[in-house]
Amino acid sequence: MSTLNRLVLWNIDHTLVDVGRVTREAYAEAFQRTIGRPLVRLAPTPGRTESEIIFETLAFNDVITTDDHLPAFVAALTEAFATRRGDLRTHGRVLAGAGEAVQALAHVPGVVQSVLTGSVRPNAVLKVTELGLAEHLDLDAGGYENGVYSKAALLELARSRAGERHGTRYLESATVYIADSPRDVQAARIAGSPVVAVATGSATEAELRAAGADRVLATLADTHAVVAAAADLTRL
Repeated sequence: MSTLNRLVLWNIDHTLVDVGRVTREAYAEAFQRTIGRPLVRLAPTPGRTESEIIFETLAFNDVITTDDHLPAFVAALTEAFATRRGDLRTHGRVLAGAGEAVQALAHVPGVVQSVLTGSVRPNAVLKVTELGLAEHLDLDAGGYENGVYSKAALLELARSRAGERHGTRYLESATVYIADSPRDVQAARIAGSPVVAVATGSATEAELRAAGADRVLATLADTHAVVAAAADLTRL
């Protein structure tokens, strides 16, 4: 890459890390605390924001929602994750090549890295911090679930935040999103930014290509391929 300003935004779950066990346990606890009975069915999570997962989970479990449900559930979920800090280290794992890719991009001049995730900020920060990925990520520039914006809008918000923090402007074409689901690919397309899709979640490489990903990788294990994809797609 040249020294042109580039922003790399990482999805977290199933792209950088797998913390599925902890997530399921935290949701079960949050549901019990919010609704007062055990969780029977958790909604699908890939590519979704926390609010989408919560509302669909409530519907799956025959809960008639009110305006109070979302803030109460988010608060309970945040607390449930906070009490599982140790479990994230014990039962979570960094996906193959993720740490190496983040580290390699951190040494490329002109590159800033952050996250674009459907998780609320406290939970997102816990995931990358406890699994040792936070050092090279500007987490204050990230896009997080906030109950208002879509992931496409959050990508735009992250670009703006990163620009303000680093005293520059990150164009749509100079911002690449690295994620694992067709929904993430669609969000990047709506936001006008290139996207590298990795088949480390529930979607196949064919499904990611069909969704419109600019580049598809089987995993992040080939560090050179990850860096090259980010460079090629943001070359101005």
